[in-house]
Amino acid sequence: MTFKKILFLAVAAACIYGLLFYHVIFVGNTISFLAKSSPSLNYTFFSTHGKSARTIVSIKELRQAGIADLLVQLGKMTEDEKEILLDEFSGVSSR
Repeated sequence: MTFKKILFLAVAAACIYGLLFYHVIFVGNTISFLAKSSPSLNYTFFSTHGKSARTIVSIKELRQAGIADLLVQLGKMTEDEKEILLDEFSGVSSR
C-alpha cells in the first residue's frame, strides 16, 4: 500500500469513529452537531424536515443529547413547549 492510500484510510477511519460520538442534525438550512450520550450509529444523521417537535423529542437518543434545547435555540419551539414535551416523555422508554 502506498502512503496516500494509508493516509486516506486513516482519515476515513477517523471520520467514521467521530460519527460514533455526534448527531448531525439538519434543521432547515442549518446543520448542528449534538454530542451523543453514548457512542453508536443510531440517529447519526437526522433531518427535522416535516417532523413535529413532539415526534422529534419522542426519540430517546435525541432527547438525551439535548435536541429540545437545540429546537428552542433555533426558534422551532418555545421554552414552554419544551418543558411540556420533556415532562411528557420523562421516564418513557420510547424508541
